[in-house]
Amino acid sequence: MVEAFDAGILDFFQQIHNPVLTGIYEFFTSIGEAGIVWILAGMLLLVKSEHRKYGCILLLSLLMCLIFGNGLLKNLIARPRPCWRHPEVEMLIGIPRDYSFPSGHTFSSFAGAVSIFYWKRRYGYIAFGLAVLIATSRMYFYVHYPTDIIAGAVMGTAMALLSICIIQRTEEKRRK
Repeated sequence: MVEAFDAGILDFFQQIHNPVLTGIYEFFTSIGEAGIVWILAGMLLLVKSEHRKYGCILLLSLLMCLIFGNGLLKNLIARPRPCWRHPEVEMLIGIPRDYSFPSGHTFSSFAGAVSIFYWKRRYGYIAFGLAVLIATSRMYFYVHYPTDIIAGAVMGTAMALLSICIIQRTEEKRRK
């Protein structure tokens, strides 16, 4: 059942390939690479003292995504990517060397979006839109299953919420 769900969605993305979408999705997948757009956002938040707390939340959540997602889960679960299982599919980007589950692009994007939403909702909505575009680009390019994307979104959200709790408790202890 899960395999049919994954295959159906990946087939849909394969059917909508065209040069315009490929160019758009190349941009979004590239800014999601290594969480760079979210790291930059976190660093910008650190600049002003009144936003520093939110920069710490964002960067802490990204660090937890790196350790928990890319460092632990990907290697523990070791799920082959769809492009590894179906080498007959024409690849439009380079084939990643690490495992598929969870999607690191999505993990960090949702951690970033939730953190930004916690800081300012209006920017958070934009960040969520960006996170969705980054996440869907990974299916468009046939490097992640939809279930990798869903798991990345859920776990990225959890890492951001955990980071919020950690930073808030740290602040409370400092005040006492």
